[in-house]
Amino acid sequence: MTANFYTVLKQAVSDLIEHGFDSTERVADWVRRLKAASREALMPEHEMEEQLRKAFDGDYERLIGDFGILKYHPEVSRFTVERLKPQLRAEHDRRRIAARNLIKLNRTAMVEKIDQKFSGWASSIPPGGIREPGARKKAKDQIRSPLKSLPFQERRVFIDQSHKFVANLNNIIATDAGAIAAEWHSRFRVPGYQYREDHKDRDGRIYAIRGNWAMDKGLMKVGSAGYLDEITQPGQEVFCRCTNHFLYSLRRLPQEMLTEKGRSELQRVAAAIGG
Repeated sequence: MTANFYTVLKQAVSDLIEHGFDSTERVADWVRRLKAASREALMPEHEMEEQLRKAFDGDYERLIGDFGILKYHPEVSRFTVERLKPQLRAEHDRRRIAARNLIKLNRTAMVEKIDQKFSGWASSIPPGGIREPGARKKAKDQIRSPLKSLPFQERRVFIDQSHKFVANLNNIIATDAGAIAAEWHSRFRVPGYQYREDHKDRDGRIYAIRGNWAMDKGLMKVGSAGYLDEITQPGQEVFCRCTNHFLYSLRRLPQEMLTEKGRSELQRVAAAIGG
């Protein structure tokens, strides 16, 4: 429990301030006790994994079970999503494991940081201790900071991995269904969102997907925005919440991205429908 960690930390700081760094054994003993207390202060691993499971299961059900992902693929059918479920479920499992491993690494790093901070501080105290006013509080605040910030870091891992999960689900569908371009959607209008300026500049721009079927047939060309693989992808950079909305037909492209052959093909289709 966190209360036990703070009790051990208080005792360790008081002991070093009273006696100073008079032996490596004294410091090593407190380091051992602080490490044990900091691990005990964490949410139990099985509870953390259950929270992860619920979070990713919720995203998967909303996007795939309820077909919410089709808002990014308005020309794709539910049948396509159903057919791709094995691949989409595999991505769900892969991303959940990645999030779990990141959280474990962060927890290990937190324990080591507490060790480093305490050991560094303790070794600076001269034998016989110190009487500096406020020394106890200053030391405790400094040493406990990694543990205090960990819940915030873990929430950010949840959020970041969730955005990467959504982006990867979109890419699986776009690749299988034959998307020819993607329109970038920035979240810069969302209050409080710390957007990247270059991502804001991409908002509404349409990026060609290299080697797509329409290019192979000479019906489209790359536009002024360039190719999608020439820029970082939604969710790739830390805490990016941008999304791509995918285009699958020539009629959705801006005129600058159509070749003469592509315009002729659209006219031919329009005439056939009209006829």
